[in-house]
Amino acid sequence: MDNVTHTLTGIALSQAGLNRKTRFATLALVLASNAPDVDIVTRLRGSAAYLEYHRGITHSFVGLAGLALLLSALLYALGRLARPKPAAPPLSAPWLLVACAVGLLGHLLLDFTNAYGVRPFAPFSGRWFAWDIMPILDPVLLLILGAALGVPFLLRLVSDELGARRTGYRRGAVTALLGLLLLWGVRAFYHGRAASLLAANNYGDEPPARVGAFPTLNPLGWSGVVETDSAFYVLPVNALAGDVDPGAAEVFHKPEPSPALDAALKSHVGSVFMDFARFPFARVEQGQAGGYEVTVRDLRFGGAAGFAGSFEATIDLDANLRVAGQTFSFMGQARR
Repeated sequence: MDNVTHTLTGIALSQAGLNRKTRFATLALVLASNAPDVDIVTRLRGSAAYLEYHRGITHSFVGLAGLALLLSALLYALGRLARPKPAAPPLSAPWLLVACAVGLLGHLLLDFTNAYGVRPFAPFSGRWFAWDIMPILDPVLLLILGAALGVPFLLRLVSDELGARRTGYRRGAVTALLGLLLLWGVRAFYHGRAASLLAANNYGDEPPARVGAFPTLNPLGWSGVVETDSAFYVLPVNALAGDVDPGAAEVFHKPEPSPALDAALKSHVGSVFMDFARFPFARVEQGQAGGYEVTVRDLRFGGAAGFAGSFEATIDLDANLRVAGQTFSFMGQARR
């Protein structure tokens, strides 16, 4: 998920009651709710390192345990130096550790809900897990969190102006978290409905071997991907419809096996990308001087816009099938 959503969720978790357990609980939850994304520094390596390491060790249970210990220790040391306010709760190392752990696990759970996924068992296993119900940025969720947390803040400002009893934030925070869970439930229901519609049809006279339904901004509208023995089909799905139309699908026929394709997929970028991709579609074209250009795209991130776009790996091979160049394109930005 985006970092604004992570931050608002951390604030909601704090105001729901953890801020009463120890000083610096809100700061701990906000920092912990964003800390796993420190792996963004891998973009500086100028390779497919971002894809290789993003949502890896810092989004795993092992990494979260280390981050929780580190963050709580730093905040406890900072709290010992800071002068507390008279009404502030006492500084508690155990509760700071709990707050950091809750924020970090919340980050992992939020990222698990979208199609990108997480690798929670790294470094022991690189397997990806994803719920596929939420887009990376969901305006509905941001509205729920913003309204539920913002309205109590405005009411408190008004009560201060009128000299009335100050209102608290706890009800708004609980409402925000309940709204998040309700949205997850609605999207999970329609996700299951969309996947069932995709699986109930044949495509090109072939039964589906695998199906995937991936979220859009509309909870009722999903991007469907179906794999058969010979092709991939990308098509929109209306979760309220009685069926899908296979004839409306964009068809990507699987390439014939070839030495060029094998060599490309064994390259560093190719192997990293294939470890990540769930619906990889490859295209092999003749390159310069008798070489080849092999492009692989993960169709769960769309196919209707043509083959140029995000989540693509491109491997250039010379006439002897040696790698002459390799790039990874993430959201339109190529990374060598």
